[in-house]
Amino acid sequence: MTQTDVQAQTASLAAAGVRMLIIGPPGSGKGTQAARISERLGIVAISTGDIFRANVKERTPLGIEAKSYMDAGDFVPDSVTNNMVRERLAQADVAGGFLLDGYPRTTAQVEELDAILAAGSTSLDLVLQLTADHEELVRRLLSRAAEEGRTDDNESVIRHRLDLYTQQTSAVVKEYAGRGILVEVDGIGAIDEVTDRVMAAMARVIERQA
Repeated sequence: MTQTDVQAQTASLAAAGVRMLIIGPPGSGKGTQAARISERLGIVAISTGDIFRANVKERTPLGIEAKSYMDAGDFVPDSVTNNMVRERLAQADVAGGFLLDGYPRTTAQVEELDAILAAGSTSLDLVLQLTADHEELVRRLLSRAAEEGRTDDNESVIRHRLDLYTQQTSAVVKEYAGRGILVEVDGIGAIDEVTDRVMAAMARVIERQA
């Protein structure tokens, strides 16, 4: 694929105002690719972690409620998370498209997101899943842990995190695959190469929908 092809695909996606999710295991480069997609397409990147932190910091009613659960060491209920996402997706900057990271994590949240978007007469265009060989991810995460001096991030912990990711996301991935909007892209390789793969794969999905 030439650089001209990539630029053309990027321009086409930017014009489409894509509404999308990104899913990927730890170490797959999801955060890096999310930032690149957001920048290239001019769409806002929204992570549930950012939503939580903003609500807690600003002491919104939802933030105060969420903090009470977190301080007690409990999971924040879906109802609170759903309401935070609903409020965020109602803001003006998502009108031209968005990239959602970290939500939905369950099929119940998938249904809730469907309802949130349907209320605004919109729907998801695609779900990008970054894939990677687990052994490569283990090597990558162990290397990162060593560089950052994170002695608690050992091989056993890393493998457990990867297994949890697979368990937690399998139903969501299956749901979106059944809708024909899931696109899988190999997340291993040079950052620019992965980004080009992502843009090409996303463009093919959007073209099919046109």
